[in-house]
Amino acid sequence: MKAGAIRSRKGTAYKPSAIRGYERALKLRVLPELGHLRFGEVSRRDVQRLVDNLLASGLAPSTVVNTLNPLQAIYRRALQREEVLTNPTERLDLPRQDSRRERIASPEEAARLLEALPHEDRAAWATAMYAGLRRGELCALRVSDVDLATGVIRVERAWDDHEGEIDGKTKAARRTVPIAAVLRDVLVEHLMTTKRTGEALMFGTTAQHPFEPSTVRRRALAAWKAAGLEPIGLHECRHTFASLMIASGVNAKALCTYMGHATVAITFDTYGKLMPGNEEEAAGRLDAYLARAASRDNGATTELEPVRSRAVESGSNSLV
Repeated sequence: MKAGAIRSRKGTAYKPSAIRGYERALKLRVLPELGHLRFGEVSRRDVQRLVDNLLASGLAPSTVVNTLNPLQAIYRRALQREEVLTNPTERLDLPRQDSRRERIASPEEAARLLEALPHEDRAAWATAMYAGLRRGELCALRVSDVDLATGVIRVERAWDDHEGEIDGKTKAARRTVPIAAVLRDVLVEHLMTTKRTGEALMFGTTAQHPFEPSTVRRRALAAWKAAGLEPIGLHECRHTFASLMIASGVNAKALCTYMGHATVAITFDTYGKLMPGNEEEAAGRLDAYLARAASRDNGATTELEPVRSRAVESGSNSLV
């Protein structure tokens, strides 16, 4: 995976953070349970026992499922290359992962949260809140990527804590995001204060070093506690951006582009519940459409009727 010889199911290279996660899961949880077995000897029963033991140890369902990811990747590839006859990671009885409630700030709350932040951190949080950039994208954003003249942010790369600058999560991660007026004011003030230009990092602790999300988070928590506000995370700011876009009437395809999702299906799966279209509203929209259509039809008939009558009177067989 590190060399790029082994790819994901989509044919893309694994990100450094994903590889580190795989290594960690294998060393900490998989190998202690299955490491004594030969590769082709591992059975579905063995893997199911691993799952059951991890759950019994008190691990969260999501952690258990993520622990299986490297094992599934290994055996999927081995099966494709006929190195094993069966895939022992298929048809397992896995724990259900309860969907986690994502915090979303209202427009008024978003403004209060940003206002309470330390001045040096406000622009990064505002870009997450009003442009939807991921944490790694915020870390890697350069001043040259922020085009205030045309009103867009060009997301070109991401950041890995160990590897430095890396490609985005997917090809769709490279994108252009519009800069709303509320964000533009914050960015202009930030650039005037920091005096950064060109290829300097937009939000780094220095022009060459990215900010530390954990440090920025600690300062934000302290500020929000002092202001009596409910905290929010950087990723939840991204969700807030999506909700604000949806509330403003942006369509799903445009939102998919702005969020950097690989497909619009991901956008629907993640934010479909926020999009307008409940049963009552859907019925109302259909009724309104049919009423407009009927009105148009009646208007057309009314306009044609005198013409039709004149045609009949003149003995013409033509409609008009």
